[in-house]
Amino acid sequence: MKISHNWLKEFIDTNKTPEEISHILTNIGLEVESLEKVQTIPGGLEGLVIGHVKECVQHPNADRLRITKVDIGTGEELQIVCGASNVAVGQKVVVATVGTTVYPLQGEPFKITKSKIRGEFSEGMICAEDEIGLGKSHEGILVLASDAVVGTPVKAYFKIEDDYLFEIGLTPNRADAASHLGVARDLAAYLKTTIQLPQVSGFQVENRNLEIPVSVENTEACPRYTSISISDVEVKDSPDWLKNKLNIIGVRPINNVVDSTNYVLHELGQPLHAFDADAIKGGKVIVKNCPEGSTFVTLDGVERKLSAEDLMICNDESPMCIAGVFGGVESGVKETTTNIFLESAYFNSVSVRKTSKRHGLKTDASFRFERGTDPEMTVFALKRAALLIKEVAGGTISSEISDNYPNPVKPFEVAINYHNTNRLIGKAIPPAEIKGIITALGIAVVSETAEGLKLLVPPYKVDVTREVDVIEEILRIYGYNNIEIPSQIRASLNYSAKPDKESVQDQVADMLTANGFFEILTNSLTKSAYANNLDESVKIINPLSTDLDVMRQDLLHTGLEVVTYNQNRKSSDLKLYELGKVYRAVAEGYQESQRLALYLSGAKQAEQWNHANQGVNLYNLKAAVDAIIKRLNITDMVADDTVNANLDYGLSYRKGEKGLVTFGSVSKAVLRKFDIEKEVFYADFDWDLLLKAIRKNKITYREVSRFPSVRRDLSLLIDQSVSFRQLQQIAQKTERNLLKEVNVFDVYQGDKLPQGKKSYALNFILLDEEKTLADKQIDTIMQKLIVNFEKEAGAEVRK
Repeated sequence: MKISHNWLKEFIDTNKTPEEISHILTNIGLEVESLEKVQTIPGGLEGLVIGHVKECVQHPNADRLRITKVDIGTGEELQIVCGASNVAVGQKVVVATVGTTVYPLQGEPFKITKSKIRGEFSEGMICAEDEIGLGKSHEGILVLASDAVVGTPVKAYFKIEDDYLFEIGLTPNRADAASHLGVARDLAAYLKTTIQLPQVSGFQVENRNLEIPVSVENTEACPRYTSISISDVEVKDSPDWLKNKLNIIGVRPINNVVDSTNYVLHELGQPLHAFDADAIKGGKVIVKNCPEGSTFVTLDGVERKLSAEDLMICNDESPMCIAGVFGGVESGVKETTTNIFLESAYFNSVSVRKTSKRHGLKTDASFRFERGTDPEMTVFALKRAALLIKEVAGGTISSEISDNYPNPVKPFEVAINYHNTNRLIGKAIPPAEIKGIITALGIAVVSETAEGLKLLVPPYKVDVTREVDVIEEILRIYGYNNIEIPSQIRASLNYSAKPDKESVQDQVADMLTANGFFEILTNSLTKSAYANNLDESVKIINPLSTDLDVMRQDLLHTGLEVVTYNQNRKSSDLKLYELGKVYRAVAEGYQESQRLALYLSGAKQAEQWNHANQGVNLYNLKAAVDAIIKRLNITDMVADDTVNANLDYGLSYRKGEKGLVTFGSVSKAVLRKFDIEKEVFYADFDWDLLLKAIRKNKITYREVSRFPSVRRDLSLLIDQSVSFRQLQQIAQKTERNLLKEVNVFDVYQGDKLPQGKKSYALNFILLDEEKTLADKQIDTIMQKLIVNFEKEAGAEVRK
């Protein structure tokens, strides 16, 4: 939100510099993201002075040039070569002296230098209005009034003021500060001063020739609707002062009537809308909802289909405006408009927000209405706008103020306790100071006791409805920086359940990071197209877009978006991990669970001159998975081939009947959705189950064996239906004492094998804690394994 320093000073009298005000606003919760010096005219006419042409003669070497002598009040006359046909002795003119930077209406700024033009020195430039940004004419130099004082800065002559623009990062809860008045209120409370509201005492009804009755059918969506009619206006360009005010804050001037309503919106925070009164069919206004599917053409020329929930401002025959959001093309103010109907209303914030999102329309009006405006400001703003329109467009106020306000919005009743206030703030603030801050914020004190206050909070403070909200307001104005850090720390020892979730998470994250993985954080909101089961998806009622309409059911798809983003930017060798939550709709409500995901893609390690570049494979991912399992000291797991729609192949580890982790190669069908060509390996840990699995873990000491382990490998040709788990069980049953580990280190499925077959390469780790294993003993065990694999699994040993 943009706030003008000069405009702000119309509300509050202060000698604080813009930099000091910026610091104050940030401290009281209105964070100033940037402070910029601005001018209504580029360059601000700096360096330009008023000169008096004393002499003007023909240039000896050019028919279209003149040599002039110009007095600029320094005591020495400047020789300036001028090409304008209208330059003459006695004129008061605008002079750009040597060293001045000139900002023309078109083209780039340029600096004036002393130069020779056709052999004659020129010590400046006599300016046309388009050369300094004051107008569009280039027919000749700009000739000023004869009473213009020589040597006066042109900036002062044209009353061009420098301004400073505050860019405030307004949080959604601070609807009360969405205007110059709102910012001034907070600033005045901090500075312990008062604000000056614009005068509307001159408002009076001049006749009643244009009374337009108003009927509000939906008082829930429109609790208050005020209006007035103004006749005989002249729609034209706004005066310079009004254009400048709007230009400074980035609002494009349109015409004097529309500019007046925009001015009041940014001044007071109350959106208004002006209708062409002669376009109101039937001579009456009805605030209502139209039938579902009705069509309406907005000011941007787009035909929109209305929802039955959209509140509309209608005439006797058709809708004219989407209430609080956008006007219609037929009823808007045009150059031919002479009579206007001016609206100032208080609309339900939820209704406006839904309509705005439904049609994808974001306007200055909807920005304020959907956050909550002041229901007590409508009449004041209407008078202010009416007087402003009379000033810049003429006209006559031709109706009484119509005010439909059947159920006035009541202030919020809040009681605060001094003890609670000091406890939450962390400092004892005197009751008198607390009361002073509260009244400075516009909150009325109903009664006071030794323990606290009973208050009436004005409706425009939409987020101040509880005691803690008022305490936050007190703290904002008192100053966060005025709360000292306590010299005493009070703490108590609390029992915490084991394992410590954060500690375990940090251990695993540190391990992964140390092994070259990068942590990613992805959005919990995603698109419904990613849902594994749409019936179980948690849908967003009012999604920001169709790409953010459900909560994610897994970490795979949002992680693949990161893979795509990086690979599209030539960063294709990826080792990523994410700890995040996933969501599902279940019969009893919603289910939220924590997951850990790993992603591998591209090369196994950075390209080097002394080794071949190898891509990652399933076993690189398995190594990372096994490292996590080992780090958490989880034992007695069962490994199985995985059946997962998102994976082409892979493994799963389970403990009992519950799966701890599933990992494998992401399905090519899934990768195609993200335009990923390289293979991606993905692991999905049930983090909540992992924490449960290690809850009773105890650290035990075991001496490292003095005798070496032995590894033997077998390559087996087996049926597609045979799983790694079956082979592992056969091996463990065959040799219970000496066989310590069975691992798979290669899987092959392809056209080089018989149909319905696959190849597993297994390694077996053998160890005797009492003595060194002999070759004969090892060979006997391996021979038993081969026999049992052939017998029970139909395996064939590949040579």
